[in-house]
Amino acid sequence: MKKLLVLLLLPYCFFTFAQSKNIYHKGWVDFNKNGKMDVFEDPSQTIDKRITDLLSQMTIEEKTCQLATLYGYKRVLKEEMPAPSWKNEVWKDGIANIDEELNNLTSKTDDAPTQYSYPYSKHASAINTIQKWFVEETRMGIPVDFTNEGIHGLNHDRATPLPAPIAIGSTWDKELVRRAGQTVGKEAKALGYTNVYAPILDVSRDQRWGRVVETYGENPFLIAELGKQMTLGIQEEGVASTLKHYAVYSVPKGGRDGAARTDPHVAPREMYQLYLYPFRRVIQEAHPLGVMSSYNDWNGEPITGSYYFLTELLRQKFGFNGYVVSDSEAVEYLYSKHHVAGDIKEAVRQAFEAGLNVRTNFSMPQTYIMPLRQLYKEGRISMKTLDSRVGDVLRVKFKLGLFDSPYVKDPNAADKIVHSEASAGMGLQMNREAMVLLKNQGNLLPLNKVKIKNILVTGPLAAEKNYAISRYGPSHNPVTNVLDGIKNYVRGSATVAYVKGCNIVDATWPESEIIETPLTANEQAGIDSAVSAAKNADVVIAVVGEDVERVGESLSRTGLNLPGRQLKLIQALQATGKPVVMVMINGQPLTINWENKYVPAILEAWFPGPESGKVIAETLFGDNNPGGKLSITFPKTVGQIEFNFPFKPGSQAGQNGSNSWGKTSVNGALYPFGYGLSYTTFTYENLQVSPEKENQQGDVTVTVDVTNTGQRKGDDVVQLYLKQEISSVTVYEYDLRGFERISLNPGEKRTVTFTLHPDDLAILDKNMNWTVEPGKFMVMIGQSSEDIKLKKEFEVEK
Repeated sequence: MKKLLVLLLLPYCFFTFAQSKNIYHKGWVDFNKNGKMDVFEDPSQTIDKRITDLLSQMTIEEKTCQLATLYGYKRVLKEEMPAPSWKNEVWKDGIANIDEELNNLTSKTDDAPTQYSYPYSKHASAINTIQKWFVEETRMGIPVDFTNEGIHGLNHDRATPLPAPIAIGSTWDKELVRRAGQTVGKEAKALGYTNVYAPILDVSRDQRWGRVVETYGENPFLIAELGKQMTLGIQEEGVASTLKHYAVYSVPKGGRDGAARTDPHVAPREMYQLYLYPFRRVIQEAHPLGVMSSYNDWNGEPITGSYYFLTELLRQKFGFNGYVVSDSEAVEYLYSKHHVAGDIKEAVRQAFEAGLNVRTNFSMPQTYIMPLRQLYKEGRISMKTLDSRVGDVLRVKFKLGLFDSPYVKDPNAADKIVHSEASAGMGLQMNREAMVLLKNQGNLLPLNKVKIKNILVTGPLAAEKNYAISRYGPSHNPVTNVLDGIKNYVRGSATVAYVKGCNIVDATWPESEIIETPLTANEQAGIDSAVSAAKNADVVIAVVGEDVERVGESLSRTGLNLPGRQLKLIQALQATGKPVVMVMINGQPLTINWENKYVPAILEAWFPGPESGKVIAETLFGDNNPGGKLSITFPKTVGQIEFNFPFKPGSQAGQNGSNSWGKTSVNGALYPFGYGLSYTTFTYENLQVSPEKENQQGDVTVTVDVTNTGQRKGDDVVQLYLKQEISSVTVYEYDLRGFERISLNPGEKRTVTFTLHPDDLAILDKNMNWTVEPGKFMVMIGQSSEDIKLKKEFEVEK
């Protein structure tokens, strides 16, 4: 105990010894320690004046240090707390940001355990200690921006967890996503983080891509709306939101990831309408303070070395005024992968000139800082550009209040703020709303707790937990798996048997997807054991899908069937004649054709959070009426890809009709975009559009009455699609332009109102300008992109 106390006090003793002057005054901090209030230290001055004054006092060494990330302990940084050796490191002159510092990262490639992550107050105090070193022990005292991931809850030890982003997308709940953002921002602030790398605005158009699980789905409008709410929520708590991955990152050739991460085959018009649309909308409407530049190229031009993407588009057209940080190794790829630079120094120059502010990589920051200094000495980069790049970083730090209040004010408060009862309740609600009912033949679901006495829970995901603690979110939260969740739910009223049945994959997977191999004796025995147990059950709950080793970053797939022997298990269970409920835990759409045809009930749970077992049990037994809708199309086969929504006229049609004759392909979606069933029913009526004639600059109001006509309370997502009937260029057949998730009691009616703005009607004309063209538009209201209930036309006049 004494040894631990000494270790904890060492940093404070070091600072007390090193800093003899009192730099803290009422209302201001003497960061440069010159005994007077400079303009940059004066909170009453404008940010621009403060930046100009600070830049005028900084050396080339200090400026270049504001353009690099120091990855936290122990990914790059070797010491948990400041040490005397830091006076000999490059960051003795400051640093732009420190990423994932003391967050107790859990990762198979680079775990970073630390004593300072928990209790939460201990982390807040530790961040204050590190911040204090930079304020007091560097000449200019420029505070650090502490960054961290946060796409499904803050990436910190035992922070409030959320389901995977693809599940968040399936909630279609803007208000709840805003609350989730507020939770992430509030917890970040309490712990000492000042910048959260979230949301991901990538548009998933290829279902094979491993990072589908980290996105909100395939539709740019839905992604923009939810991304906007997440960004607003984070930044309302005084923390920066950094959007990723800008741009055109999510469609590598053939859906490949990992070492590929390049060569998206995307036409210019498609790039603007699909892949840049969410970034433009979120930047202009939510004003995020950060953007992360991506690894890939577009049309032969690497994004991180592109003046067009990082300056012309991002700043001049979209109006972004924060700082751009590179995805890890994106700068180095200019040299090592894209080969547009002959050496690392030239790669650094290209990224810097393009508009990159801060380089991030799993290497010491001097690997970027030193080449920058050499380039300046050689006259190959100008002081004007250097000041511009550094100024962007300082602007964010000023906006975050780091020059007015650089420390966590009350570290002890973190213990009450982080993972509070209220935030846990919000996360639980998001898990509930993310459940999507794909099939319910004969109303098998919800299960009757009173009538069912014997339950078999089987499948390789039934007792698995790793999907709930996946990368870029909270770690070390206790997980209730599906088996335990069902046991807890029916305790005292039913008997639950468990047989695994099969592993997630077989020994030869993924080769077994293209070369089928006979079942081994152990595999056959596992399936036989599940079948034997099923004969004694009233209902079989089979939990199948993917885990964190099967989908995610660098985990793209060549097939989308259930991996390994899982279909064999489902077929054997179905053959018993017992009712089978299939629960899917997965991160991307799966081509479950046989399962959809023969299994009576299918629930899509995606990658749920640690409460997964509780929420899935509630849903199967009816306490939670599933109201989620798919935010991505389920194709029937990978042979259909690209197959998604929206699509151009005729591009996803079958081979029949007036100009077709062939019967060589399987057509249509397995489950379309926007699809999801409920335990109740809803009717739509009285669609009104006002005015029915409007000018090009006016808004259009759309209303529709929705009634719960069933016997249970339930949620529905009212979806508005818009079709432009005639246009100067070919546009999408129709597209999502509004949605509202509503909750109705049995018999309850509600009028849902949408407002269509000119931007919702705009298309890229022949000159690539966003334009609202005169003509007729069709408003369509439905429960999915294919289940349209009502239509009404209006006209835009010149």
